[in-house]
Amino acid sequence: MAVFLGVDTGGTYTDAVIVDGAKDRVLGSAKALTSRPDLAAGIAQAMDAALAAAGVTADQVALVSLSTPLATNALVEGQGGRVALVSIGFDAGDMTRAGLAEALQGDPLIAVAGGHEASGAETAALDLPALAAALAGLPIGLAGIAVAGRFAVRNPAHEIAARALVRQVTGLPVTCSHELSSRLNGPKRALTAVLNARLIGMIARLIDACADQIAARGSTAPLRVVRGDGALMSAAQARERPIETILSGPAASIVGARWLTGLSEALVSDIGGTTTDVALLRRGLPEIDPQGARVGRFRTMVEAVAMRTTGLGGDSAVDLVAQGLQGGLHLGPRRLVPISLLAHQHPGPVHAALDRALSSDIAGDHDGRFVFRLARQVDGLTPREAAVWDRTGLTPVPVAQVLRTRLELAALERLVSRAFVMVAGVTPSDASHVLGHQTGWDADAAAKALRLMARRRNGAGNRIAPEAATLAQAIIDQLTTQTADCLLEAALAEDGDWDGLSPETLAHHPLLRAGLRGHSGALRINVGLGVPVIGLGASAATYYGAVGDLLSARMVLPAHAGVANAIGAVVGQISMRLTGLVSSPSEGRFTAHLPDGPQVFATRDAALIAMETHLATETSARARAAGAEDLHMATARDIREAEIEGRTMFIEADVTVTASGRPRVAHGPA
Repeated sequence: MAVFLGVDTGGTYTDAVIVDGAKDRVLGSAKALTSRPDLAAGIAQAMDAALAAAGVTADQVALVSLSTPLATNALVEGQGGRVALVSIGFDAGDMTRAGLAEALQGDPLIAVAGGHEASGAETAALDLPALAAALAGLPIGLAGIAVAGRFAVRNPAHEIAARALVRQVTGLPVTCSHELSSRLNGPKRALTAVLNARLIGMIARLIDACADQIAARGSTAPLRVVRGDGALMSAAQARERPIETILSGPAASIVGARWLTGLSEALVSDIGGTTTDVALLRRGLPEIDPQGARVGRFRTMVEAVAMRTTGLGGDSAVDLVAQGLQGGLHLGPRRLVPISLLAHQHPGPVHAALDRALSSDIAGDHDGRFVFRLARQVDGLTPREAAVWDRTGLTPVPVAQVLRTRLELAALERLVSRAFVMVAGVTPSDASHVLGHQTGWDADAAAKALRLMARRRNGAGNRIAPEAATLAQAIIDQLTTQTADCLLEAALAEDGDWDGLSPETLAHHPLLRAGLRGHSGALRINVGLGVPVIGLGASAATYYGAVGDLLSARMVLPAHAGVANAIGAVVGQISMRLTGLVSSPSEGRFTAHLPDGPQVFATRDAALIAMETHLATETSARARAAGAEDLHMATARDIREAEIEGRTMFIEADVTVTASGRPRVAHGPA
């Protein structure tokens, strides 16, 4: 019997599932805490437990497939390695567009002369001496370098030359923007390249950890990784283009939702530790976002499932809202380690610190929050960051002991954003433990932390809650409200234009809110979701019943909902899609913009055929490299023409070729 192993490494849990490929059924599944900073321990524990539950051995596994929200979480939380951007031919204004400055987070920007015109002709020569001098002055500790050239999708020659020099001088991984997208919009391509470079180290460590655990168990099964559109790619491809794994966890969950429920029309809502991901199934398939995947604050050029990702999960930070006399609560987008989990792992120091804080009558801003190291060694720190780092350790330390001044709070935030340290604090998971909705971690520690938070004062000078249980219920109610907002915004976005009003604005409109309450007076308003909601995630059963009641929606919570991502990881296909441009710079000249440079043809059809031939060769090669068999090829042309003085004039065309096939699997013993 050949079986498939799916692994999903999330921010809190690592899931593993064994699926019988022949009979389409789950044989066994398991969860383990995601181990940081060494991911291998959590992967190993989940794998072994799933194999034991299924009653199979590792040598029977024919395919291993990995999905992960770690890249998505990193972008939502502003984390990842330090990078540099080499900008070729762009002006200063270009570098402020598409959120690029925010994505750089103050990392080095090297601007050099060069670039091309829309036709692919060179605008200015690439200034390689200036680039070499700038590279020599880069700080140590960079994870990678992104290279983006003006109109590089029309002619990538300058990006390719710059990449060769960057590798020669620095030895660091290099991401070229033209390899991530064939579409125009240079600043957005540069943004995508920066994010890709920032993720390279993180995803490589995850792939290494999974591959090592497969090999350690004597399995020769190939390893595949889920892309953001739900298709599979090889581990080698994921190392080069980790940006394509953003939304891979949510994409896998959609594939898993369809496989588990058989529903073809539904909203899929997947709640994890860090994010809630919502997408719509139509006719059994999700839509591909035509504008590129949006994650947190960033709109990328990565082809991915059309999905709304919000920084809201079971481990979201619980923050007090100071506005008004009564104030309130807000969850996310930052993920914290739940206090109940931290105390489960480090009971002595956590309980001692909580008890000391409770013995004081003065409520502190950082009561109930802890910090601990994720890395053993770091470099490139400022003096203030180094001072904060020196006060942390591998065991948790109260934040109040780490920070000596308010200025050091920003330094701590930078250490968090670079994944050097992690902060623990009150989360919805802690509230659920206090109320008895969840078990397994330290509910007593959670209650102490909530008692500390309940002592904080609102604008009227009153405590925000009389005791821990009241605050816990308020946190769960806030999670219900924010989850309902996610679903409403997704539904409103899918239903089209609303006279220019955004889904976010409409979701909070007083009339819509009245309709959710079933307002009945001189005016009767009833509002509810028109499609069922498939709730996925380990905590979906805990939270989503109340969400369904609030939205008057049918809530479907399938068996194995907690490991839907891991299931989706092994039931998808390998698919590679590439798009190329053919343009007409002047009458009688047709240019195919190929990777080796623009090629001019005398006829439109000759240029289109040349582009299709190149794309078919490249997509089939990539699909086979990813492990696909029995390839199916599909070609589409989007031709744009105009009528000028009674003549049809060719403007340009996008040619798209897709190669897809089932994964090639290893064969277990007879």
